Amino acid sequence: MKPAAVSITRRQLLAAAPALAGAALPDAGLAQATNSTTSTTATSTATAPVQLRFGWWGGGERHKRTLEAIALFESRHPGVSIKAEYMGFNGYLEKLTMQMVGGTEPDIMQINWAWLSMFSKDGQGFLDLYRHRDRLSLAQFSDEDRRLCEVRGRLNGLPPSYSARIFLWNAAAFERAGVPLPSHWDALFSSGQAFRQRLGERFYPLDGEIYDMLLLAQSWVTQRHGMAYLHPSEPRVAMSREALQDWVAAFRRLGQQHVATPLRYRASLGGADKPTEQQPDWVNGRWAGNYTWDSTIRLRQSTLDKQQRLALGEPLMLPGASSSGVFGRPAMLFSASRNTRHPEWAARFIDFLLTDADASRVLGLVRGLPSARSALEVALADRKLTPLEKQAWQQIQSQRAAGRIPLPSPVFEDARMRKFLRDTFERVSYDRLGVVDAAERLLVHGNALLRRIH
Repeated sequence: MKPAAVSITRRQLLAAAPALAGAALPDAGLAQATNSTTSTTATSTATAPVQLRFGWWGGGERHKRTLEAIALFESRHPGVSIKAEYMGFNGYLEKLTMQMVGGTEPDIMQINWAWLSMFSKDGQGFLDLYRHRDRLSLAQFSDEDRRLCEVRGRLNGLPPSYSARIFLWNAAAFERAGVPLPSHWDALFSSGQAFRQRLGERFYPLDGEIYDMLLLAQSWVTQRHGMAYLHPSEPRVAMSREALQDWVAAFRRLGQQHVATPLRYRASLGGADKPTEQQPDWVNGRWAGNYTWDSTIRLRQSTLDKQQRLALGEPLMLPGASSSGVFGRPAMLFSASRNTRHPEWAARFIDFLLTDADASRVLGLVRGLPSARSALEVALADRKLTPLEKQAWQQIQSQRAAGRIPLPSPVFEDARMRKFLRDTFERVSYDRLGVVDAAERLLVHGNALLRRIH
């Protein structure tokens, strides 16, 4: 069979692979609760031997549990075998890129949601799962979850879980500073000086990498102007010049008002991208907060010393704002190759991993709190979540139900776009770009980059 062409050229893929390999990939996050369903326990035998390849990235626990789930699927379906192809995240995208170029990709793939914009611009880069809906329990997923996985009306995958940004506060540190946990934006911006005056120069209410802080500033400006940086469905910058200037100004304000740890300071402590939980100033409570993915709660909590106490923060909202501007999206997708010789079995295996109750018990939370109803109920019934994780899930659930988390553009997390944003805001951090010039760069160069990506 001649491999079908993907939506970008070989030269574009080869050029993009090194940059894409450096893209940050948050772990899976929390999802939406719904009604219960029962486990699918039916077995079936393939009429002829079927072998599928399944590729994924992860760590030791994810590998172990996924292999156990594969064994369970094979035991139910004699004649069907699943060849596991797994590794860590480093190098995974380069390998998948080369496979997609040559039409040798696995039958089933774990992919980053943002890769849809790279591999499937027209929706034809992956198998359209809608064509095999009889093998899938699509009703297990919300309309929004499915819509996030569609490209031009074709279902390019299904999400194991959903992840969004939250505030985590060290309540003990705020008590030492004599400051209540921020419940509105003014309280956040004023907390920096209180920490500096009452605790010292090295104490900050908030820590985060540069990407965390530009997302936080985007949340504020989205609430104020009603738009995110990129249009959710069109290849263009959606913010006006005024909104872009406000975005840059809000980002600068976090540093200037001693709210967030400065980039220079973070860089001097072993690297500007060093995770918060590995920072001694987080462990001992000098840095009292984090704007992060909900999936990182256990990591952030795991290194705090006994004098600290982690708490979930309220979403910060401007008066009259209808959208929180919080960034949320599928943590990852399971997609099938458009070149697979066994599309029905590929769809059935994806459905098993995502919706089967027994598979859910085996997989646990290695890809986050499930999006599918039956798998979600298993996770909640088994009490696999910590109280803080459950609170975060409920908060995100409530915001999604209220329509306060806008649908994002997948291109926002394209590695080339992230590199551009990081470079722009890094220049702002080091005072190499002023507010007006940075905003103009975000507009003009951002639109030019979008034309190249599309």
